[in-house]
Amino acid sequence: MSETFATKSDLAYARVRDLVMDGSLPPGTVLAQAALARQLGVSTTPLREALRRLAQQGLVELDAHRDARVAPLDAAEARDLVELRQSLDPLAAGLAAARRTAEDLTEMRAALDALESLPADPSPGQLAGHRRFHAAVYTASHNRLLVQSLDGLWDKTDRYRRHALQEERTPAELARRAEEHRLLLEAVVDRDGDAATALMHRHVETSLGARAAARLADPAARR
Repeated sequence: MSETFATKSDLAYARVRDLVMDGSLPPGTVLAQAALARQLGVSTTPLREALRRLAQQGLVELDAHRDARVAPLDAAEARDLVELRQSLDPLAAGLAAARRTAEDLTEMRAALDALESLPADPSPGQLAGHRRFHAAVYTASHNRLLVQSLDGLWDKTDRYRRHALQEERTPAELARRAEEHRLLLEAVVDRDGDAATALMHRHVETSLGARAAARLADPAARR
């Protein structure tokens, strides 16, 4: 079933955002607005409205002449995202262990069963599957503001995950990440808040977002 949008601007926003997030429009890409509008089947007016929304989210940069480009990856932003997640994800995991419902556990188990290791060039569906498990955990915190905050952080971090995946991960590392997911679910099932908090903190410290922050801060890794 095709997705419907209230306005042409909403359609343009969703389509351009998808192109940015899935890597079709890489960081730094200059956006030829007339050509992009034709590609999307809209006029330039709703496209410019969409680009302004994306600029507010830090995904697009606009200058005074209305030129636009996809925002480059930024080492400071990558670091900031990891620092926030180091505080908020463990908090959510600890709360999930205390507050999870039977329905929450059903969703966590289903998400874990469907989880697969991300390849070097993940599809939107593969990224969504990765997010589904983590979202199931932090949603089980039943803290609305915390869930909203983590949703926003995950939105911003996907581009950095793609960057980190340019560096191949070893089978041992992939196995370790899968084991961390399994142990995290066990801790939430057991209502062991301390274990869930500690596991999630370690998980974020070695996450793709953390790897991207390290790569972007290292000039040699960016070459």
